[in-house]
Amino acid sequence: MQNYLDILQKSALFADVDKRDIEKMLGCLLANIKTYNKNEYIVKASHTLLDVGIVLEGRINIIKEDYWGNRSILTTLKTGELFGEAFACAKTQYNIFSVVAAEKSKIMFINYEKITSPCQFACNFHAKIIKNMLKLMAQKNIMLTTKIEHLTQKTTRDKILSYLSTEAIKQNSHNFTIPFNRQELADFLSVDRSAMSAELSRMHKDGLIDYNKNKFTLNKEADF
Repeated sequence: MQNYLDILQKSALFADVDKRDIEKMLGCLLANIKTYNKNEYIVKASHTLLDVGIVLEGRINIIKEDYWGNRSILTTLKTGELFGEAFACAKTQYNIFSVVAAEKSKIMFINYEKITSPCQFACNFHAKIIKNMLKLMAQKNIMLTTKIEHLTQKTTRDKILSYLSTEAIKQNSHNFTIPFNRQELADFLSVDRSAMSAELSRMHKDGLIDYNKNKFTLNKEADF
């Protein structure tokens, strides 16, 4: 696990915690690492979540599937990011989302109860990760609110523009890269992929955007 201390230190959960202290805590937190292949389920909906996952390598998608197998992506997570904290905190009997590896990934699982309950040694740095966990859950709530804003737009074009505008502002550039391929972006925005691709072509023709795969440019002078 020592190979991943730099990644853990940069994660939101271990912010401002020294690497040596993180290493001491991993045993207390019952940390274990598992590897998953692309498209493999990491967590299936209906399974009870007791652990928080941290992405050590690769990229994962948090998805919602309906009874007929239709899929929408809640969010995508990359190295250093966490999942599962809300359901582990709520101790809900089953989880309504699934977690799937978007590419080959390594995940560290740590026990939520061990995170939020100070250990027997009353470590000062343990209090930091409890504070970090609360901050992280607040940030996830803001992220969900932002996604709702995208999804409540009336047209496919408006949904795309809402999302791309948010990414441009977040990355502080009119040239930016998104974490989704075309199918993932369609799933994230809850639109048909073919309809979305056609709309992207029209938006390019109208001078609103330029793009190449997952790299986009917004034209600030375009007439919307």
